[in-house]
Amino acid sequence: MSGTPARATLSRVLGLPQLIYIVIGTVIGSGIFIVPGAVLRQSGGSVGLALLVWLVAGVLSLLGALTYAELGGMHPKAGGLYIYIRDAFGPFPAFLFGWTLFFIIGSGSVATLAVASVAYLGQLVPLGPVAARMTAVGIIALITVLNVRGTRSSARVQDWSTFLKVAGIVVMSGLFLLRGRGLHDLHGGIWPAAVSGRILSGLGLSMIGTLWAYEGWLYVTYSAGEAKDPQRTFHRGIVLGTAALIAIYLLASVSYLAALGPAGVAGSDRVAADAATALFGPLAGKLIALMILVSIFSATNAIVLTAPRAFFAMARDGVFFRKLAEVHPRFGTPAFAIIACSAWSMLLAASGTFEQLLTYVVFIGWLFYGLGALSVFSYRRREPLAARPFRVPGYPVTPILFVASAAAIVLNTIVAQPGRAAVGLGVVLLGSPAYFIWRRRGAVPLTDALATSGAGKPGE
Repeated sequence: MSGTPARATLSRVLGLPQLIYIVIGTVIGSGIFIVPGAVLRQSGGSVGLALLVWLVAGVLSLLGALTYAELGGMHPKAGGLYIYIRDAFGPFPAFLFGWTLFFIIGSGSVATLAVASVAYLGQLVPLGPVAARMTAVGIIALITVLNVRGTRSSARVQDWSTFLKVAGIVVMSGLFLLRGRGLHDLHGGIWPAAVSGRILSGLGLSMIGTLWAYEGWLYVTYSAGEAKDPQRTFHRGIVLGTAALIAIYLLASVSYLAALGPAGVAGSDRVAADAATALFGPLAGKLIALMILVSIFSATNAIVLTAPRAFFAMARDGVFFRKLAEVHPRFGTPAFAIIACSAWSMLLAASGTFEQLLTYVVFIGWLFYGLGALSVFSYRRREPLAARPFRVPGYPVTPILFVASAAAIVLNTIVAQPGRAAVGLGVVLLGSPAYFIWRRRGAVPLTDALATSGAGKPGE
Protein backbone atom coordinates (compact mmCIF):
# COMPACT_ATOMS: atom_id res chain seq x y z
CA MET A 1 0.00 0.00 0.00
CA SER A 2 1.46 3.32 -0.98
CA GLY A 3 0.36 6.80 -1.86
CA THR A 4 -2.48 8.95 -0.67
CA PRO A 5 -5.36 6.98 -2.25
CA ALA A 6 -4.51 3.89 -0.21
CA ARG A 7 -4.73 5.85 3.06
CA ALA A 8 -7.84 7.82 2.16
CA THR A 9 -10.97 7.13 4.17
CA LEU A 10 -14.54 6.53 3.11
CA SER A 11 -16.88 9.50 3.43
CA ARG A 12 -19.86 9.35 5.79
CA VAL A 13 -22.77 9.83 3.39
CA LEU A 14 -25.42 7.38 4.64
CA GLY A 15 -28.18 8.90 6.75
CA LEU A 16 -30.81 7.14 8.82
CA PRO A 17 -33.24 6.58 5.89
CA GLN A 18 -30.45 5.02 3.82
CA LEU A 19 -29.49 2.65 6.64
CA ILE A 20 -33.10 1.53 7.02
CA TYR A 21 -33.47 1.00 3.28
CA ILE A 22 -30.26 -1.04 3.19
CA VAL A 23 -31.53 -3.34 5.96
CA ILE A 24 -34.92 -3.88 4.32
CA GLY A 25 -33.56 -3.97 0.78
CA THR A 26 -30.93 -6.61 1.53
CA VAL A 27 -33.38 -8.99 3.21
CA ILE A 28 -36.38 -8.85 0.88
CA GLY A 29 -35.50 -10.60 -2.35
CA SER A 30 -37.84 -13.20 -3.75
CA GLY A 31 -38.38 -15.30 -0.61
CA ILE A 32 -41.54 -13.67 0.74
CA PHE A 33 -43.18 -14.13 -2.66
CA ILE A 34 -42.46 -17.87 -2.66
CA VAL A 35 -41.73 -19.56 0.69
CA PRO A 36 -44.91 -18.94 2.77
CA GLY A 37 -46.46 -22.03 1.16
CA ALA A 38 -43.60 -24.23 2.33
CA VAL A 39 -43.77 -22.73 5.84
CA LEU A 40 -47.48 -23.51 6.09
CA ARG A 41 -46.93 -27.09 4.87
CA GLN A 42 -44.11 -27.66 7.36
CA SER A 43 -46.32 -26.27 10.13
CA GLY A 44 -48.81 -29.08 9.52
CA GLY A 45 -51.24 -26.76 7.73
CA SER A 46 -51.82 -24.78 10.93
CA VAL A 47 -52.27 -21.10 10.12
CA GLY A 48 -51.61 -20.08 13.71
CA LEU A 49 -48.37 -22.03 13.95
CA ALA A 50 -47.15 -20.77 10.56
CA LEU A 51 -47.73 -17.13 11.51
CA LEU A 52 -46.15 -17.76 14.90
CA VAL A 53 -43.05 -19.12 13.16
CA TRP A 54 -42.77 -15.94 11.06
CA LEU A 55 -43.15 -13.84 14.20
CA VAL A 56 -40.67 -15.80 16.34
CA ALA A 57 -38.04 -15.86 13.58
CA GLY A 58 -38.49 -12.13 13.18
CA VAL A 59 -38.11 -11.52 16.91
CA LEU A 60 -34.93 -13.65 16.99
CA SER A 61 -33.56 -11.58 14.10
CA LEU A 62 -34.50 -8.43 16.01
CA LEU A 63 -32.54 -9.69 19.01
CA GLY A 64 -29.55 -10.02 16.71
CA ALA A 65 -30.14 -6.54 15.33
CA LEU A 66 -30.23 -5.11 18.86
CA THR A 67 -26.92 -6.81 19.62
CA TYR A 68 -25.25 -5.58 16.45
CA ALA A 69 -26.69 -2.11 17.09
CA GLU A 70 -24.46 -1.80 20.16
CA LEU A 71 -21.44 -3.04 18.24
CA GLY A 72 -21.99 -0.74 15.26
CA GLY A 73 -22.58 2.31 17.40
CA MET A 74 -19.48 1.59 19.48
CA HIS A 75 -17.20 0.83 16.51
CA PRO A 76 -18.72 2.44 13.39
CA LYS A 77 -16.01 1.25 11.03
CA ALA A 78 -16.02 -0.11 7.49
CA GLY A 79 -16.05 -3.88 7.69
CA GLY A 80 -18.62 -4.39 10.46
CA LEU A 81 -18.88 -8.07 11.31
CA TYR A 82 -15.31 -8.73 10.13
CA ILE A 83 -14.07 -6.09 12.61
CA TYR A 84 -16.09 -7.52 15.52
CA ILE A 85 -14.84 -11.07 14.97
CA ARG A 86 -11.26 -9.85 14.53
CA ASP A 87 -11.27 -7.85 17.76
CA ALA A 88 -12.97 -10.55 19.85
CA PHE A 89 -11.58 -13.80 18.46
CA GLY A 90 -8.46 -12.83 16.52
CA PRO A 91 -7.49 -12.26 12.88
CA PHE A 92 -7.64 -15.89 11.74
CA PRO A 93 -11.39 -16.59 12.22
CA ALA A 94 -12.09 -13.06 10.97
CA PHE A 95 -10.12 -13.83 7.81
CA LEU A 96 -11.97 -17.11 7.30
CA PHE A 97 -15.23 -15.19 7.52
CA GLY A 98 -14.05 -12.60 5.00
CA TRP A 99 -12.66 -15.31 2.73
CA THR A 100 -15.99 -17.14 2.75
CA LEU A 101 -17.95 -13.92 2.27
CA PHE A 102 -15.82 -12.95 -0.74
CA PHE A 103 -15.59 -16.23 -2.58
CA ILE A 104 -18.92 -17.83 -1.73
CA ILE A 105 -21.53 -16.17 0.49
CA GLY A 106 -21.45 -12.60 -0.78
CA SER A 107 -20.49 -13.28 -4.38
CA GLY A 108 -22.66 -16.39 -4.52
CA SER A 109 -25.65 -14.42 -3.24
CA VAL A 110 -25.12 -11.77 -5.90
CA ALA A 111 -24.87 -14.46 -8.58
CA THR A 112 -27.97 -16.22 -7.24
CA LEU A 113 -30.01 -13.02 -7.25
CA ALA A 114 -28.86 -12.07 -10.75
CA VAL A 115 -29.77 -15.48 -12.15
CA ALA A 116 -33.11 -15.41 -10.30
CA SER A 117 -33.90 -12.00 -11.77
CA VAL A 118 -33.31 -13.38 -15.24
CA ALA A 119 -35.71 -16.24 -14.49
CA TYR A 120 -38.45 -13.74 -13.65
CA LEU A 121 -37.50 -11.56 -16.59
CA GLY A 122 -38.01 -14.64 -18.74
CA GLN A 123 -41.70 -14.57 -17.77
CA LEU A 124 -41.95 -11.19 -19.49
CA VAL A 125 -39.38 -11.50 -22.31
CA PRO A 126 -38.33 -14.91 -23.70
CA LEU A 127 -34.61 -15.56 -23.21
CA GLY A 128 -32.48 -18.44 -24.43
CA PRO A 129 -29.85 -20.06 -22.18
CA VAL A 130 -26.93 -18.00 -23.53
CA ALA A 131 -28.90 -14.76 -23.47
CA ALA A 132 -30.03 -15.51 -19.92
CA ARG A 133 -26.48 -15.91 -18.62
CA MET A 134 -25.31 -12.82 -20.49
CA THR A 135 -28.20 -10.86 -19.00
CA ALA A 136 -27.31 -12.03 -15.48
CA VAL A 137 -23.72 -10.88 -16.01
CA GLY A 138 -24.96 -7.59 -17.44
CA ILE A 139 -27.12 -6.93 -14.38
CA ILE A 140 -24.13 -7.43 -12.08
CA ALA A 141 -22.00 -5.20 -14.31
CA LEU A 142 -24.61 -2.43 -14.22
CA ILE A 143 -24.85 -2.54 -10.44
CA THR A 144 -21.05 -2.60 -10.18
CA VAL A 145 -20.67 0.57 -12.24
CA LEU A 146 -23.35 2.25 -10.18
CA ASN A 147 -21.59 1.43 -6.91
CA VAL A 148 -18.09 2.28 -8.12
CA ARG A 149 -19.19 5.74 -9.21
CA GLY A 150 -20.40 6.79 -5.79
CA THR A 151 -21.86 5.57 -2.51
CA ARG A 152 -24.35 8.42 -2.45
CA SER A 153 -25.72 7.62 -5.92
CA SER A 154 -25.95 3.88 -5.27
CA ALA A 155 -27.67 4.63 -1.95
CA ARG A 156 -30.23 6.76 -3.81
CA VAL A 157 -30.97 3.83 -6.11
CA GLN A 158 -31.28 1.64 -3.02
CA ASP A 159 -33.74 4.13 -1.55
CA TRP A 160 -36.16 4.19 -4.45
CA SER A 161 -35.88 0.49 -5.34
CA THR A 162 -36.57 -0.52 -1.72
CA PHE A 163 -39.42 1.99 -1.45
CA LEU A 164 -40.98 0.60 -4.64
CA LYS A 165 -40.85 -3.00 -3.51
CA VAL A 166 -42.18 -2.25 -0.02
CA ALA A 167 -44.96 -0.12 -1.51
CA GLY A 168 -45.69 -2.92 -3.96
CA ILE A 169 -45.95 -5.50 -1.18
CA VAL A 170 -48.22 -3.24 0.87
CA VAL A 171 -50.51 -2.48 -2.09
CA MET A 172 -50.54 -6.15 -3.14
CA SER A 173 -51.35 -7.26 0.39
CA GLY A 174 -54.10 -4.67 0.75
CA LEU A 175 -55.75 -5.80 -2.49
CA PHE A 176 -55.54 -9.45 -1.46
CA LEU A 177 -57.13 -8.67 1.90
CA LEU A 178 -59.92 -6.61 0.33
CA ARG A 179 -60.69 -8.98 -2.55
CA GLY A 180 -59.89 -12.39 -1.11
CA ARG A 181 -62.28 -14.57 0.85
CA GLY A 182 -59.76 -17.15 2.04
CA LEU A 183 -59.80 -16.09 5.67
CA HIS A 184 -63.41 -17.27 5.85
CA ASP A 185 -62.11 -20.81 5.29
CA LEU A 186 -60.52 -20.81 8.71
CA HIS A 187 -63.86 -21.41 10.41
CA GLY A 188 -62.43 -20.15 13.67
CA GLY A 189 -59.78 -22.90 13.82
CA ILE A 190 -56.25 -21.63 13.35
CA TRP A 191 -54.49 -23.88 15.86
CA PRO A 192 -54.07 -27.67 15.64
CA ALA A 193 -56.16 -29.82 17.96
CA ALA A 194 -52.97 -31.50 19.18
CA VAL A 195 -49.25 -30.92 18.64
CA SER A 196 -47.56 -34.14 17.55
CA GLY A 197 -43.89 -34.97 17.19
CA ARG A 198 -44.25 -34.68 13.43
CA ILE A 199 -45.60 -31.14 13.74
CA LEU A 200 -42.78 -30.18 16.11
CA SER A 201 -40.23 -31.52 13.62
CA GLY A 202 -41.88 -29.54 10.84
CA LEU A 203 -41.86 -26.42 12.99
CA GLY A 204 -38.11 -26.77 13.38
CA LEU A 205 -37.69 -26.94 9.62
CA SER A 206 -40.00 -23.99 9.04
CA MET A 207 -38.19 -21.94 11.69
CA ILE A 208 -34.90 -22.49 9.92
CA GLY A 209 -36.52 -21.57 6.61
CA THR A 210 -37.94 -18.33 7.97
CA LEU A 211 -34.65 -17.39 9.63
CA TRP A 212 -33.06 -17.76 6.19
CA ALA A 213 -35.80 -15.48 4.84
CA TYR A 214 -34.87 -12.82 7.40
CA GLU A 215 -31.14 -13.16 6.73
CA GLY A 216 -29.29 -10.13 5.42
CA TRP A 217 -30.10 -7.37 7.91
CA LEU A 218 -26.55 -7.46 9.28
CA TYR A 219 -25.04 -6.48 5.90
CA VAL A 220 -25.56 -2.88 6.96
CA THR A 221 -22.77 -3.33 9.54
CA TYR A 222 -20.23 -3.46 6.71
CA SER A 223 -21.19 0.10 5.81
CA ALA A 224 -21.09 1.52 9.35
CA GLY A 225 -17.95 3.43 8.38
CA GLU A 226 -20.02 5.47 5.93
CA ALA A 227 -22.93 6.27 8.27
CA LYS A 228 -23.51 9.91 9.17
CA ASP A 229 -23.42 10.55 12.90
CA PRO A 230 -23.28 6.75 13.49
CA GLN A 231 -23.56 7.06 17.27
CA ARG A 232 -27.11 8.33 16.74
CA THR A 233 -28.18 6.76 13.45
CA PHE A 234 -26.69 3.28 13.20
CA HIS A 235 -28.61 1.57 16.00
CA ARG A 236 -31.84 3.20 14.85
CA GLY A 237 -31.32 2.10 11.27
CA ILE A 238 -30.63 -1.57 11.97
CA VAL A 239 -33.35 -1.92 14.63
CA LEU A 240 -36.09 0.00 12.78
CA GLY A 241 -35.29 -1.80 9.53
CA THR A 242 -35.48 -5.24 11.14
CA ALA A 243 -38.70 -4.39 12.99
CA ALA A 244 -40.25 -3.20 9.72
CA LEU A 245 -39.37 -6.53 8.13
CA ILE A 246 -41.41 -8.41 10.72
CA ALA A 247 -44.47 -6.28 9.95
CA ILE A 248 -44.01 -6.64 6.18
CA TYR A 249 -43.63 -10.42 6.33
CA LEU A 250 -46.64 -10.91 8.59
CA LEU A 251 -48.79 -8.63 6.43
CA ALA A 252 -47.85 -10.50 3.26
CA SER A 253 -48.39 -13.92 4.87
CA VAL A 254 -51.89 -13.01 6.07
CA SER A 255 -52.79 -11.50 2.70
CA TYR A 256 -51.86 -14.72 0.89
CA LEU A 257 -54.21 -16.60 3.19
CA ALA A 258 -56.95 -14.12 2.35
CA ALA A 259 -56.34 -14.56 -1.37
CA LEU A 260 -56.00 -18.34 -1.61
CA GLY A 261 -57.15 -19.79 1.70
CA PRO A 262 -54.98 -22.13 3.79
CA ALA A 263 -55.21 -25.03 1.35
CA GLY A 264 -54.31 -22.82 -1.60
CA VAL A 265 -51.27 -21.32 0.14
CA ALA A 266 -50.06 -24.74 1.33
CA GLY A 267 -50.29 -26.09 -2.21
CA SER A 268 -48.39 -23.23 -3.86
CA ASP A 269 -44.67 -22.69 -4.47
CA ARG A 270 -45.33 -19.34 -6.21
CA VAL A 271 -47.83 -18.00 -3.75
CA ALA A 272 -47.75 -14.29 -4.69
CA ALA A 273 -48.15 -14.93 -8.42
CA ASP A 274 -50.79 -17.62 -7.86
CA ALA A 275 -52.77 -15.32 -5.55
CA ALA A 276 -52.64 -12.41 -7.99
CA THR A 277 -53.65 -14.63 -10.92
CA ALA A 278 -56.52 -16.20 -8.96
CA LEU A 279 -57.99 -12.84 -7.96
CA PHE A 280 -57.14 -10.57 -10.87
CA GLY A 281 -56.18 -12.72 -13.85
CA PRO A 282 -52.95 -13.57 -15.75
CA LEU A 283 -51.90 -9.95 -16.24
CA ALA A 284 -51.70 -9.49 -12.47
CA GLY A 285 -49.32 -12.45 -12.33
CA LYS A 286 -47.06 -10.61 -14.79
CA LEU A 287 -47.13 -7.53 -12.57
CA ILE A 288 -46.04 -9.68 -9.63
CA ALA A 289 -43.09 -10.91 -11.71
CA LEU A 290 -42.17 -7.27 -12.41
CA MET A 291 -42.39 -6.44 -8.70
CA ILE A 292 -40.15 -9.39 -7.85
CA LEU A 293 -37.64 -8.13 -10.43
CA VAL A 294 -37.47 -4.77 -8.65
CA SER A 295 -37.17 -6.56 -5.32
CA ILE A 296 -34.29 -8.74 -6.48
CA PHE A 297 -32.51 -5.78 -8.07
CA SER A 298 -32.75 -3.91 -4.76
CA ALA A 299 -31.34 -6.87 -2.82
CA THR A 300 -28.47 -7.30 -5.28
CA ASN A 301 -27.56 -3.63 -5.13
CA ALA A 302 -27.65 -3.69 -1.33
CA ILE A 303 -25.12 -6.54 -1.18
CA VAL A 304 -22.78 -4.84 -3.67
CA LEU A 305 -23.17 -1.60 -1.70
CA THR A 306 -22.19 -3.21 1.61
CA ALA A 307 -20.16 -6.45 1.41
CA PRO A 308 -17.06 -5.03 -0.36
CA ARG A 309 -16.45 -2.85 2.71
CA ALA A 310 -15.46 -6.00 4.59
CA PHE A 311 -12.87 -6.83 1.93
CA PHE A 312 -11.65 -3.23 2.06
CA ALA A 313 -11.08 -3.64 5.82
CA MET A 314 -9.31 -6.98 5.34
CA ALA A 315 -6.94 -5.46 2.79
CA ARG A 316 -6.15 -2.62 5.19
CA ASP A 317 -5.24 -5.26 7.76
CA GLY A 318 -2.77 -6.73 5.26
CA VAL A 319 -4.59 -10.05 4.85
CA PHE A 320 -6.22 -9.57 1.46
CA PHE A 321 -5.39 -8.27 -1.99
CA ARG A 322 -3.46 -5.02 -1.56
CA LYS A 323 -5.37 -3.09 -4.20
CA LEU A 324 -8.66 -3.64 -2.41
CA ALA A 325 -7.52 -1.30 0.38
CA GLU A 326 -7.61 1.74 -1.90
CA VAL A 327 -10.27 4.42 -2.03
CA HIS A 328 -10.89 5.71 -5.54
CA PRO A 329 -9.47 9.26 -5.69
CA ARG A 330 -12.38 10.57 -7.76
CA PHE A 331 -15.41 8.57 -6.66
CA GLY A 332 -14.49 8.09 -2.99
CA THR A 333 -15.54 4.42 -3.02
CA PRO A 334 -13.63 1.18 -2.36
CA ALA A 335 -13.79 0.72 -6.12
CA PHE A 336 -11.33 -2.14 -6.46
CA ALA A 337 -13.01 -4.12 -3.67
CA ILE A 338 -16.35 -3.66 -5.44
CA ILE A 339 -14.94 -4.61 -8.84
CA ALA A 340 -13.11 -7.69 -7.52
CA CYS A 341 -16.18 -9.08 -5.74
CA SER A 342 -18.46 -8.34 -8.68
CA ALA A 343 -16.06 -9.87 -11.20
CA TRP A 344 -16.07 -13.11 -9.21
CA SER A 345 -19.86 -12.94 -8.98
CA MET A 346 -20.09 -12.55 -12.77
CA LEU A 347 -17.88 -15.61 -13.27
CA LEU A 348 -20.07 -17.63 -10.92
CA ALA A 349 -23.24 -16.45 -12.66
CA ALA A 350 -21.84 -17.17 -16.13
CA SER A 351 -20.51 -20.63 -15.22
CA GLY A 352 -23.51 -21.71 -13.17
CA THR A 353 -21.20 -23.28 -10.56
CA PHE A 354 -22.42 -21.23 -7.63
CA GLU A 355 -25.63 -23.03 -6.68
CA GLN A 356 -24.18 -26.21 -5.19
CA LEU A 357 -21.25 -24.31 -3.66
CA LEU A 358 -23.57 -21.82 -1.97
CA THR A 359 -25.81 -24.63 -0.71
CA TYR A 360 -22.87 -26.32 0.94
CA VAL A 361 -21.42 -23.24 2.61
CA VAL A 362 -24.20 -20.74 3.33
CA PHE A 363 -25.03 -22.33 6.70
CA ILE A 364 -21.48 -21.50 7.79
CA GLY A 365 -22.48 -17.84 7.67
CA TRP A 366 -24.59 -18.40 10.76
CA LEU A 367 -21.55 -19.65 12.63
CA PHE A 368 -19.89 -16.31 12.00
CA TYR A 369 -23.08 -14.37 12.77
CA GLY A 370 -23.13 -16.07 16.15
CA LEU A 371 -19.45 -15.24 16.73
CA GLY A 372 -20.16 -11.63 15.85
CA ALA A 373 -22.94 -11.46 18.44
CA LEU A 374 -20.69 -13.12 21.04
CA SER A 375 -18.14 -10.35 20.52
CA VAL A 376 -20.39 -8.01 22.51
CA PHE A 377 -19.34 -9.92 25.64
CA SER A 378 -15.68 -9.50 24.74
CA TYR A 379 -16.06 -5.76 24.17
CA ARG A 380 -17.95 -5.33 27.45
CA ARG A 381 -15.17 -7.14 29.31
CA ARG A 382 -12.16 -5.54 27.57
CA GLU A 383 -13.55 -2.02 27.15
CA PRO A 384 -15.94 -1.47 30.06
CA LEU A 385 -15.56 2.33 29.98
CA ALA A 386 -15.83 2.77 26.21
CA ALA A 387 -18.55 5.07 24.91
CA ARG A 388 -21.64 3.07 24.04
CA PRO A 389 -24.33 5.32 22.54
CA PHE A 390 -26.62 2.30 22.47
CA ARG A 391 -26.64 -0.63 24.86
CA VAL A 392 -28.40 -3.83 23.88
CA PRO A 393 -31.53 -4.11 26.05
CA GLY A 394 -31.96 -7.28 28.07
CA TYR A 395 -28.22 -7.97 28.13
CA PRO A 396 -26.99 -10.73 28.43
CA VAL A 397 -30.18 -12.63 27.55
CA THR A 398 -30.76 -10.83 24.24
CA PRO A 399 -27.45 -11.77 22.58
CA ILE A 400 -27.54 -15.25 24.10
CA LEU A 401 -30.92 -15.99 22.50
CA PHE A 402 -29.68 -14.85 19.11
CA VAL A 403 -26.47 -16.86 19.43
CA ALA A 404 -28.57 -19.89 20.38
CA SER A 405 -30.70 -19.52 17.23
CA ALA A 406 -27.57 -19.22 15.08
CA ALA A 407 -26.10 -22.30 16.76
CA ALA A 408 -29.34 -24.21 16.15
CA ILE A 409 -29.09 -23.60 12.40
CA VAL A 410 -25.48 -24.74 12.29
CA LEU A 411 -26.06 -27.81 14.49
CA ASN A 412 -29.19 -28.79 12.59
CA THR A 413 -27.21 -28.83 9.35
CA ILE A 414 -24.40 -30.85 10.92
CA VAL A 415 -26.82 -33.44 12.34
CA ALA A 416 -29.27 -33.60 9.44
CA GLN A 417 -26.75 -33.29 6.59
CA PRO A 418 -23.30 -34.25 7.89
CA GLY A 419 -21.86 -34.69 4.40
CA ARG A 420 -22.93 -31.23 3.33
CA ALA A 421 -21.62 -29.77 6.59
CA ALA A 422 -18.24 -31.46 6.17
CA VAL A 423 -17.84 -30.16 2.61
CA GLY A 424 -18.86 -26.68 3.72
CA LEU A 425 -16.39 -26.59 6.58
CA GLY A 426 -13.70 -27.96 4.28
CA VAL A 427 -14.26 -25.21 1.72
CA VAL A 428 -14.04 -22.56 4.43
CA LEU A 429 -10.81 -24.03 5.81
CA LEU A 430 -9.27 -23.86 2.32
CA GLY A 431 -8.65 -20.24 3.21
CA SER A 432 -6.10 -21.22 5.87
CA PRO A 433 -3.06 -21.41 3.55
CA ALA A 434 -4.00 -18.07 1.99
CA TYR A 435 -4.19 -16.45 5.42
CA PHE A 436 -0.71 -17.58 6.45
CA ILE A 437 0.74 -16.54 3.10
CA TRP A 438 -0.72 -13.06 3.47
CA ARG A 439 0.40 -12.80 7.09
CA ARG A 440 3.94 -13.78 6.15
CA ARG A 441 4.28 -11.56 3.08
CA GLY A 442 1.79 -8.81 3.76
CA ALA A 443 -0.91 -8.03 1.21
CA VAL A 444 0.23 -9.06 -2.28
CA PRO A 445 -1.03 -8.23 -5.75
CA LEU A 446 -4.20 -10.02 -6.85
CA THR A 447 -2.58 -12.13 -9.56
CA ASP A 448 0.29 -13.23 -7.32
CA ALA A 449 -2.06 -14.19 -4.50
CA LEU A 450 -4.28 -16.24 -6.76
CA ALA A 451 -1.30 -18.03 -8.23
CA THR A 452 0.34 -18.86 -4.91
CA SER A 453 -2.64 -19.66 -2.73
CA GLY A 454 -5.14 -21.17 -5.14
CA ALA A 455 -7.68 -18.70 -3.76
CA GLY A 456 -9.31 -18.32 -7.09
CA LYS A 457 -10.51 -21.92 -7.25
CA PRO A 458 -13.15 -22.47 -4.58
CA GLY A 459 -15.54 -23.85 -7.12
CA GLU A 460 -13.30 -26.67 -8.28
